[in-house]
Amino acid sequence: MVEQSINFRRALRCILLLLLGGVCAAVQLAAQTTAAPVASPATPAQNAQPAKNSLAVTLDTLPQGKLEQPSSQNQPAANAGGADATNGEYSIRATVNEVDLVFTVVDKHGHFISDLQESDFALLDNRLRPAEVFSFTQRTNMPLRVGLLIDASNSIRSRFHFEQDAAAEFMLDILRPQVDKAFVMGFDVVPQLTQDYTNNGDLLQAGIHKLEPGGGTALYDAVYTACRDKMLPLHSATNQRKAIILLSDGDDNQSHADLDDAVKMCQRADTILYAVSTNNSPSRDRGDDVLKAMAQATGGSAFYPPRMEDVAVAFRSIQEELRSQYALVYKPADFKADGAFRPIYLVAMDRRYKVRVRKGYFAPK
Repeated sequence: MVEQSINFRRALRCILLLLLGGVCAAVQLAAQTTAAPVASPATPAQNAQPAKNSLAVTLDTLPQGKLEQPSSQNQPAANAGGADATNGEYSIRATVNEVDLVFTVVDKHGHFISDLQESDFALLDNRLRPAEVFSFTQRTNMPLRVGLLIDASNSIRSRFHFEQDAAAEFMLDILRPQVDKAFVMGFDVVPQLTQDYTNNGDLLQAGIHKLEPGGGTALYDAVYTACRDKMLPLHSATNQRKAIILLSDGDDNQSHADLDDAVKMCQRADTILYAVSTNNSPSRDRGDDVLKAMAQATGGSAFYPPRMEDVAVAFRSIQEELRSQYALVYKPADFKADGAFRPIYLVAMDRRYKVRVRKGYFAPK
């Protein structure tokens, strides 16, 4: 009874203080009447971070659609992930689904077009317009993460050492110290990592020259393993371009994985594949078609040097392409973290140009 009387008197004092304008004192006094203090959850507005300067895709009908400035009603959105309480304080966890899309634009002669604007493209993600475009960058200089895969099977024995030298020179030219990193993997029956990620040119050259030709060809297993073990762990890293440089004739006779498995793992790891064919026969064969299919599905390209001396030329073309790309970061509409494949359709408004981009990606689970 005594405690109730005390609380009653305190409540009356609160009312008097409120009438006199002492709001802060009243709130403090009222808090003392409870058994233990409880912090009020912060609202999302209190915890909201400054929004990025974003663009919204407005795509009416292809090919007329394009990337345009958003309307005032198109506000940035995030999927709330719940709240955490620590020491009586609440924080809002939010998950923003973003897709990092790297692509190249060429004309009908294969020349790179690197001066286009975001309004020069139309984009669909899973047949829907993206909810937002966060950034669009020309000639991106993001750090490279490169995997060099060298076919070390018996089928390329006659030109193997020449190709090793060309690959070593390429690695020295493409990598920027303190910015880019690469690894070297050879394969015959099984993949063999001879040098892990490094930006040391001497170590990369040593890893390339450790390889000796012999055995069958497990091409699909090598691509699958490289993307799964070396590229996929980098999946959450931002501002990185991941590329596999594959030096092979495209023939496979030992893999447990198949072509579809290898391509899907590249797509899961957000990795572009560039292929340099070592086939020196007068005409293309099935292996060349395999290299082309893998490259196109991942947004890369395949090169077919007619002579051994032209292998170095193909490497220089890859180097130029990696330095002539666009980077687009956007939020997909109606996104579901269900592990499903989401196709991408990206075209240039100018039909003289062709966009090289991966065919899609797998949503995380």
